[in-house]
Amino acid sequence: MLRLNNVDTFYGPIQVLRNVSLTVEEGEIVSLLGGNACGKSTTMKTILGLVKPRRGTIEFYGRRIDKEPPSVIVRAGISPVLEARRLFPYLTVYENLLMGAYTRNDKQAIHRDIEHLYELFPVVKERAKQLATTLSGGEQQMVAMARALMARPKLLIMDEPSMGLSPLYVKKIFEIIQRINEEEGVSILLVEQNANMALSIASRGYVLQTGEIVLHDTARNLLANPLMQKAYLGVA
Repeated sequence: MLRLNNVDTFYGPIQVLRNVSLTVEEGEIVSLLGGNACGKSTTMKTILGLVKPRRGTIEFYGRRIDKEPPSVIVRAGISPVLEARRLFPYLTVYENLLMGAYTRNDKQAIHRDIEHLYELFPVVKERAKQLATTLSGGEQQMVAMARALMARPKLLIMDEPSMGLSPLYVKKIFEIIQRINEEEGVSILLVEQNANMALSIASRGYVLQTGEIVLHDTARNLLANPLMQKAYLGVA
């Protein structure tokens, strides 16, 4: 579905990603793990066309997208849930959902999708008329996820969905991510620091260190890997 082949990404003269290769297959949740400033968000931005790779290729269903603008990539079926939610703060929740459907013109289907998302995210329905800026962090995260789904993506890329949330909301968010994958049929690339939670719902995972993939395995094997346990899972 998604394939990165030997991708190098730079910010000016500074190389951030080095020879990054990864895949996401249809129906998978794949976790991209690592500490701060290791290149996780840059990987996401490179896939979305916000930053262009200097070397390597990115393919989506066999079509190269590494030279395409973000608008084309979203229309192809990749939708982001950005770090820190990035809602439109002075639009209502309902208006934020409509912004997620900006690539669409099927008004009746858009209305049906909103009603369906209200079932998936009851709190979004409860807060539909409120300004996004009045919501809690966990509520904003749910709106951000619902907004991304309004584009009817085939692949959802989520950047640090647990950041800044209470443990209760982290648990809720990961349960909903699993439901989106299983019930809505959306594949997910989950960019996360919370390795325990991410691997608990993923089929496979990649670990980034200083812009390079240093581990790649099934989620089960990564959870049992002594290097992972020491560096990311808090096991002495």
